[in-house]
Amino acid sequence: MRYLPVHDGEFSVELVDALGAATFLDNTAGVAQLLAEWRHTAEVHADPELYAALTTDSGEDHGPVPEPGTAA
Repeated sequence: MRYLPVHDGEFSVELVDALGAATFLDNTAGVAQLLAEWRHTAEVHADPELYAALTTDSGEDHGPVPEPGTAA
C-alpha cells in the first residue's frame, strides 16, 4: 500500500469485494489474483523510471489496432 497513490481508494474497494466473493464461493483464487495485480501496480509506482516509461506519451503512432481474431 505504501507505493500506491494516496488518493487511490480503489484497492480497498476491490479487496473488500474480492474477500466477500471469496467467502461466498469458498475460494480465495480471486483474492490472490487481485493482490498480484495490485502488487504489480505498486511496483510501477515505486520505480520512477518505469512509471515514466509507462505513463509518458512517446509521440509515436503504431497504426490501427486489428480487430480481435484477425491476423495482424
